[in-house]
Amino acid sequence: MAQIRVRNTGELISGEENVRSFLEQFEVLYEHWDTSKLPAHLANNFTPTDAEKQELLDIYNAEITDLAGRRGYKTWDVIALSDATPNIEELLKKFENIHTHTEDEVRAIAAGEGIFIIKGNDDVGYFDVILSPGDVISVPEGNPHFFTLTDLRKVVAVRLFIETEGWIAHPFADPSFAK
Repeated sequence: MAQIRVRNTGELISGEENVRSFLEQFEVLYEHWDTSKLPAHLANNFTPTDAEKQELLDIYNAEITDLAGRRGYKTWDVIALSDATPNIEELLKKFENIHTHTEDEVRAIAAGEGIFIIKGNDDVGYFDVILSPGDVISVPEGNPHFFTLTDLRKVVAVRLFIETEGWIAHPFADPSFAK
C-alpha cells in the first residue's frame, strides 16, 4: 500500500483512505488494484518478455479499460526497470528531473516499488508517494513531479497515455526543490 512522506515536515501518511484523501487535495488520483490476480511468474519478474508484458495487460484489462474510459486514456504499455535494464543509470538521470506534461502521468505498479516526487501547494511543498504492487497513481497534467526507483531498484508498471506517442517531459525549474 502506498505511503506519503511530506518532505518539509517528515510526516508519514499511510493507509489507503488516508493516502487517497491527501492526494485528492492536489487532484492526484490514487487507486489500488488486486495483485492476487498475478500468477507467480509475473509477481516478481523484473525482466518480462513482450509476451509476459501482454499477459500482464490482459490480466488487468478490466481495470485498464475502466480507468481509460473514465480518464480518456487511449493507449497503454508496460515498463520494467531494474539493474538488468540496459542504460538504467542514464534512464534514471532522465527521469529524476522535475518536469510537467500536457497530459496525466499514470503508473499502475505490478511488481517492485517506485516513488513519485510531486509538488504540492506552498504549505505542503514537495511530497514523496512511495508506491508498491497494486498502487495506481495519476499525476495531473501541468503538475511538477518526477518518478524514480526506491532502494529496491526494481519496478514493473502499466503506463496509460492520452497521446498515442506518450507524454513529453517539459523541464520545470524550481530552486525550492532539494533532492
